Amino acid sequence: MPKQVEALVLLSGGLDSILAVKLLLEQGIEVQAINFRTNFCGPSKARKAAEMLGVKLREVNIREEFLPILKNPRHGYGVGLNPCIDCHALMLKKAGEIMRAEGFDLVATGEVLGERPMSQHKQALDIVEKDADLKGYLLRPLSAKLLEPTIAEQSSLVDREKLLTISGRSRKTQMALAAQYGLKDYPSPAGGCALTQKDFAMRLEELMDNKSDFTPEDVDLVAVGRHFWLEKETLRQDQRINKLLPERSEAKSKASVQIILGRSQEENEILVSVAKGSDILIVPDGWPGPTALMRGGGDLEIERAKELILQFSPKAKSLKPEEIRFKIIKAV
Repeated sequence: MPKQVEALVLLSGGLDSILAVKLLLEQGIEVQAINFRTNFCGPSKARKAAEMLGVKLREVNIREEFLPILKNPRHGYGVGLNPCIDCHALMLKKAGEIMRAEGFDLVATGEVLGERPMSQHKQALDIVEKDADLKGYLLRPLSAKLLEPTIAEQSSLVDREKLLTISGRSRKTQMALAAQYGLKDYPSPAGGCALTQKDFAMRLEELMDNKSDFTPEDVDLVAVGRHFWLEKETLRQDQRINKLLPERSEAKSKASVQIILGRSQEENEILVSVAKGSDILIVPDGWPGPTALMRGGGDLEIERAKELILQFSPKAKSLKPEEIRFKIIKAV
């Protein structure tokens, strides 16, 4: 009895990856889906898609491994701080390692030739395949007949004639195919990951400029609150409150004090929950206002954090001076 063909398929939960799974399932291939978690993508959509497709989903956390790529991508960034080619190569390299270790016959993705001009042109697809060490084992079912045959196709593990010739940015063919399969509950095409969004990318770049040893948890906070950076050296030298460095400052010197202000009660609670080590929380005492999380610095920077809290608290203007009190809480 011939061996059951097994494929490991990257599943984001988007329509392209859903269709890639469907095309393989139609050929009687056993599919295990895999999803990789970074700070900028996760398994929530993939879980729903895997359940709909009736396939097992494996979730792999690569947050730590992705950080060096984010800091210094071999193939550069896209329109923002998105190292798409390097990111995808990392995911596929990990998938290839699992393929070899566990005896899968191939790795497949929902990539479409030319759909993303910066990262899915022919040269980029070839680079990803090479960097991931998957030459001959990486199948892209939606565009397969426009690409070189894989080993799985050459050895008839996959019927190439039942694969597709989709290319370009239009999703009309995919949507028609979804209707043919009776698929209705799938996400609309997204505008890309957070790294392609200008404001988010600017704030992340500011973190990278000011804290070279940033962690995945630091990156998580980029989307939370208002962020300010202070030059601790100048503060100490002048013995006075230094001016605030505006976001995206052109200043060449590194800032060493970070202050984050919550913009809502939910964000205030997030800042309290993530405080650790030498972090200091500055919290309005008995009146409504943003909580400040301070990393680095001391008494002078605490005073600056209080000023920022007052600046971004409309209610503070109606308070008497003696009513303006703060709790200073050191993290444990």
